Amino acid sequence: MSKPIVAIVGRPNVGKSTLFNKLVGERRSIVEDTPGVTRDRIYGETVWNGIPLVLIDTGGIEPKTDDLILSKMRDQAQIAIDTADVILFLCDVRTGVTADDREIAIMLKKSRKPVIPCINKCDSVGTLPGEFYEFYELGFELDPVAVSSVHGTGTGDLLDAVVKLLPENREDEEEDDCVKVAVIGKPNAGKSSLINRIVGSERLIVSPVAGTTRDAVDTDMENEYGKFRFIDTAGMRRSAKINDKIEKYSVLRAHMAVERADVCLIMIDATEGITEQDEKIAGIAHEAGKASIIIVNKWDLIEKDNSTVNKFNEKILTALSYMTYAPILYISAKTGQRVDKIFEQILYVFNQSRMRISTGMLNDVLAEATMRTQPPTDKGRRLKIYYMTQIRVAPPTFVLFCNNVELFHFSYQRYIENCLRNTFGFRGTPVRLIVRAKDEDAD
Repeated sequence: MSKPIVAIVGRPNVGKSTLFNKLVGERRSIVEDTPGVTRDRIYGETVWNGIPLVLIDTGGIEPKTDDLILSKMRDQAQIAIDTADVILFLCDVRTGVTADDREIAIMLKKSRKPVIPCINKCDSVGTLPGEFYEFYELGFELDPVAVSSVHGTGTGDLLDAVVKLLPENREDEEEDDCVKVAVIGKPNAGKSSLINRIVGSERLIVSPVAGTTRDAVDTDMENEYGKFRFIDTAGMRRSAKINDKIEKYSVLRAHMAVERADVCLIMIDATEGITEQDEKIAGIAHEAGKASIIIVNKWDLIEKDNSTVNKFNEKILTALSYMTYAPILYISAKTGQRVDKIFEQILYVFNQSRMRISTGMLNDVLAEATMRTQPPTDKGRRLKIYYMTQIRVAPPTFVLFCNNVELFHFSYQRYIENCLRNTFGFRGTPVRLIVRAKDEDAD
C-alpha cells in the first residue's frame, strides 16, 4: 500500500518551504543513514498519529505568467496537485486575499481534491488577526487553519485535519494481484521504448490505465509470468540549464512512480555511461526501499570485447556502491535483445523483497556471525547482541536488540547485513536494520 500524499501549494513567498521543513524536520521518522544518497528537499516523509505521510513542497504558483521558469514551476505544482490525496493551500495572513490566491483557489477546486486552506504567519498564540477571516471568501468546504510555519504553531491541528481526510478505502484500492513496475531514468535512456517493446511483443494486453501524473499512462498487461503494471516516467527532465531550482522538480515524477511501485527498473544509457543524474535517480528507489533492477539499454550500440561487461559492471558498482544488491541486465529495447529476461528478473526481485525469515533461523545466523567476527568494543565495553527479529517485508526489515546502541557501529551493521544476504539472498532488494536497546519495544 502506497503512503498518502500531501501537496503544499500556494503563490511565491507565503512560507511553503518553511512549513515543509517544519513538518518533516520536527516529526521525521527515524531512517538509517544511507551513504552516497541525499534526499531531495522537494519530497519528504513524516509520521502523524502512526500514519506515514509523503509531503511535496512545490514552487510558487504564478497563475498568469509568460515567464519560462515560473510557468515550469506552475506545471510541476499541477503534477503535485494531481498526485496528492490532500492539498494544503498556503496563504499569507499579512497580505490578505490576493488576486493570485483567488486564481489558485479556482485551479484547486477543479482538481476535486480535498483542500485545506492554511493561513500562515498567524504568530500570535490564541489570538487570530482580523485578516484571517477574509480567507473564508475563497469558498472552500473546509474551514481555514491558522498556522505559523516559523514557530510551528497550529501544525498539529493541521496534520489532524489531513489524517481525517485520507480515503478510508485506500488499502482496498491498492490491493491487487499485479506487480507494479516503475521505469525510471534520464530522458532518452529508452524508458518508453522498453515499454513499447514489451507491450508490442505481448498479445495479452489487459487495458491502458490512467496514470497518477498528467503525462504518464500506466500499461497493464498479462503474460505467462503473471500480471504487471508498467509505470512510465517519460516526462522527467533535468532542466539544469533553465535553473537549479527547477532541477529539483525533475525527480518529482520519479518519486511518485517509485512510491507506487513494487519493483523499479533503473534505465541507464550505455552510450553515455552512468552519470550523476543516474546516481540520483537510483538513490530514489534505494531510499524508498524498493526492489530494483539496473537496466543498461542500447547495448547493441557498444563496441565490445571480452572485458566490456566487466568494466561496465565495475563502473556501475562504484557509482552505485549503496545498491550493489541490484542485478544488472544488458539489453536493447530497439532490437529486443534480452528484453525477454526482464520479467523473470522482476518476479525474482519482487519475491526476494517479500521474503520472511523465522526468528529462529535469523538468530542461528546471528550466532554464527558473532562467533566468526566478535562484536566491537569501546573503552572496555563490548557490544552484546541479544537477538534479532523481522518486523516487515518490502523491504525486509529487521530489529536487533543489543546492550548499547552506540556500540553498534555502521561497519558491523554492514557485516550483519552481508551475513544475512550470504545466507538468504535478498538479491535485488534493500535490507533495513534497526538497532534498539533491549528494553525498547520491537514495534
